[in-house]
Amino acid sequence: MPRIRSVAGDKPAINRRTVLAATGAAAVSAGVGYALRPTDSQAAAVAAEPHEAIVAHSRQAAAAPLAPYTKGTTLASVATPRAGSGYRRLADGPGWARVVRSELAAPRSGRAGRRTALAAFVQLTDLHLIDAQHPLRLEYVRSADPHAWRPHEALTVQGAVSLIERVNALRGAPVTGSPLHFAMTTGDNTDNNAKTELEWFLTVMSGGRVTPNSGDPRHYEGVQNSGLQLFWQPDSTTRDNDKRLGFPHLGGFLPAAIREIRSPGLNLPWYSTVGNHDALLLGCYGHADSWLGEFTVGGKKLMSLPATEAKKLQNLIRSGGDPSGTALRDLLKAHSRDLRSITPDERRAPFTPTDYLKAHLDPAHRGLGPVGHGYSTANLDAGTQYYTFRISDDVIGISIDTTDPSGHYDGSIGTTQLRWLERQLKDNKDSWAIVFSHHTSKSMTNTEHPDPAHPGEQRHDGAEVVSLLSRHANVLAWVNGHIHRNEITPHKASGGRSFWEISTASHVDYPQLARVIEIADNKDGTISLFTTLIESAAPHRTDFTDLTQTGLAALYREISYNAPGASKKMGGTSSDRNTELVLKKG
Repeated sequence: MPRIRSVAGDKPAINRRTVLAATGAAAVSAGVGYALRPTDSQAAAVAAEPHEAIVAHSRQAAAAPLAPYTKGTTLASVATPRAGSGYRRLADGPGWARVVRSELAAPRSGRAGRRTALAAFVQLTDLHLIDAQHPLRLEYVRSADPHAWRPHEALTVQGAVSLIERVNALRGAPVTGSPLHFAMTTGDNTDNNAKTELEWFLTVMSGGRVTPNSGDPRHYEGVQNSGLQLFWQPDSTTRDNDKRLGFPHLGGFLPAAIREIRSPGLNLPWYSTVGNHDALLLGCYGHADSWLGEFTVGGKKLMSLPATEAKKLQNLIRSGGDPSGTALRDLLKAHSRDLRSITPDERRAPFTPTDYLKAHLDPAHRGLGPVGHGYSTANLDAGTQYYTFRISDDVIGISIDTTDPSGHYDGSIGTTQLRWLERQLKDNKDSWAIVFSHHTSKSMTNTEHPDPAHPGEQRHDGAEVVSLLSRHANVLAWVNGHIHRNEITPHKASGGRSFWEISTASHVDYPQLARVIEIADNKDGTISLFTTLIESAAPHRTDFTDLTQTGLAALYREISYNAPGASKKMGGTSSDRNTELVLKKG
């Protein structure tokens, strides 16, 4: 590796690297992913230098030293349930200490005084912005599985905006003091592949006003004012199942939940990685059945189902036995008399991969950039959703697409993309590499169904990706989500080559986290990756009378903790949370 310069004092500036495309943007070929290009004309002008990518503009470092600090992170405090039973209120609790992990390299004394910051960024994952009134949602499966529907789903937008506010309030990287260079969302930005959700996500990230409502603009139409005791009826005095567990009666909750709110947008550049809920109906069904697409924009919605039928549908989804949604279509048709009337809305239509790319490239959603948030018109031409970008002078990022377009929620990648990934690592062998994806290595098991666009292409699982990454000494980490749980895994290969897999919990299930990741050269033959978890900016304590934007964001967290059937283990162990991950230099 070349000598690596500190980025802690870098100022945003356009230099040679900011206008270089990563993979030869002028030469479009099928199946190739591309780095972000500021504009097509800039990319064309520099196509002669094919292996470099845009530098993410970092924020200017503060004048005074920042490192180390804990304020606004889970090192300082974490939302913690108060003593009691039933519905439990949250309060300020003790922070989580940092754990040094040495499975891949021994930490050497004195490194804190020697280290140099290489890069720092924020990972957001599994925001699951939900159109809670969407006709195709499977809330009725709750009759068989309590956690198949979450009582806080109407507040995902408020929760996401509060997370943006937390990121914007960070003073820099907690350990090194480096400015934060960018934020990356590692998929499941939306929940149901709906255009409403995509519009909300892009506005939340880039800034603007959002009305988290669809259908009738005057009032909510969904399971939470259905009168069904299966679901929490917050505005009603009905003694529903959740109120029997201690959930409150909150008059005015639903009107507040669909009220217009404002997002400041990230004050960092941000990049996007696609997840299965972004690509597939309900996160598990391909686009082969046009009847389901038509149902999404229609005026009928199924809200209840006997537990036996719900369990059968859920088992079929889990097994991957119905990737096209044929069984779901047949179930909805069989229950046509049980469908309730709602207001039709064309905005709820599914979006295609092309729609997804065009929406990211829309100038209305640029925010602080970069244009396309990683994607380019070259991706549109090639029909791909993977790309390379430059993080700092000696660190690149590689975003891969692990979704299976044929259906099912677990992932895989095709041969073309696997070969492209290896080329990026070889062509950038003098740069450290961070790989981003939605799926974890263990959840990339869906290799049986061919890609409808490339039916003859082999699909590859997570073990094959681990094997590929282990062959390249410049790989530092694979950063992902999907499992809604904090989990950090060491991957060690022969010859001393190794990397860390960093999986971060979602922002829809408790404890609703994001993660700051810092890269530092310890100047002793090792590199340290620091991971620091953050919560949203909403207060830990809630006030049932506060239905403001901030009050709803606080309720979002507390209700997620109390959601029936929700796991209390998604935060992971102490070694999966705030860490120092030590690596030998390759």
